[in-house]
Amino acid sequence: MGKSDRERWNKKFKEKEFVLGKEANLFLRRHVHLLPRGKALDIATGEGRNAVYLARHGFDVDAVDISKIALSKAKILAGENRVKVRFLLADLDTYPIEKGRYDLISDFYFLDRRLIPRIKKGVKKGGRVIFETYLAEPRSLRTEDPSNPAYLLRPNELLRLFKEFRILFYREGIFKERGERKAIASLIGEKI
Repeated sequence: MGKSDRERWNKKFKEKEFVLGKEANLFLRRHVHLLPRGKALDIATGEGRNAVYLARHGFDVDAVDISKIALSKAKILAGENRVKVRFLLADLDTYPIEKGRYDLISDFYFLDRRLIPRIKKGVKKGGRVIFETYLAEPRSLRTEDPSNPAYLLRPNELLRLFKEFRILFYREGIFKERGERKAIASLIGEKI
């Protein structure tokens, strides 16, 4: 990522209001019961809404993001919810995910295929990954998502990326979320 990415994300999160709101991702809220409690890592946490939600549900959470501004807001959100989250300012290009450290790794709307092997290694045996992000097609539904195809999933790609895992839940298609139709793929996988 680097300096230009840090500047871009700081610019996105500079507004006083929470860009994506304070409520956790809908897929996470609907499926938290499938996730093993323990040590969790929230990748590209942004303003921390998912990390805080996990902490409220009994997880010991590390949350990583490149934006200092986003993490400042995440700390405020954690304080409002009276939960403890370990927020880490780091570039995910170089952030070392310790092997077998986490019972859960969550990744929402941050696709960097080079990170996938580190995510898989970072999950303990029997641990889980929850992942959701945009599909490349259909283009007509893409509004807020990245325009660079490198950050968009191809059909069934998320399944292939986690083919060594036991897939506990998978969906791919067009879904309505927060009043908007989105082309997304969502996965919960268990390391076996």
